[in-house]
Amino acid sequence: MIDVNDLRKGVTFEFDSRLFKVLEYSHHKPGRGNATIKVKLVDLRSGTTLEKTFQSGERVQEARLEFHNVQYLYNDGHLYFFMDLETYEQPAVAAELLGDSAAFLTENLEVKLTFYEGKPLDVELPTTVDMDVVEGEMAVRGDTATGVTKKVKTQTGLEVQVPGFVDVGDRIRVDTRTGSYVTRI
Repeated sequence: MIDVNDLRKGVTFEFDSRLFKVLEYSHHKPGRGNATIKVKLVDLRSGTTLEKTFQSGERVQEARLEFHNVQYLYNDGHLYFFMDLETYEQPAVAAELLGDSAAFLTENLEVKLTFYEGKPLDVELPTTVDMDVVEGEMAVRGDTATGVTKKVKTQTGLEVQVPGFVDVGDRIRVDTRTGSYVTRI
């Protein structure tokens, strides 16, 4: 059991026979009475988010999760296939489960896959990924008084705002938390 005071961003737990991951956490202590803990949660099975308030001292059931380092192989449109780097098994993850993370998956990218009761549940991406620019707008020459940006498309279909000097064929680094341009490689 986990005391709700120990809940922090990223902690996964069971509550009301559902599996939740904490997205945001805040602790409020009024002048009198018990402290309250407000958390923003995502239901890992359905993908819905909700806010829940707990009273200090309440407890929730700890979830037993397994983490495997895997390498992304390919997708067939509905399923994304990975290879476990230790056992060489190839778990498949549904596109709905990956959500927006799928746009950052490039061939041979190493990620951490979370399993619950033997089923893949969540993917943890690295902070940045390197991607190839395959399509982009033309930058207007001479328009450099302000930081000129343009939209480009990467090999996975992800659209990113980049500086005007980035061209098709360049390799860029993208932050997976925000989807923003970091640097040209």
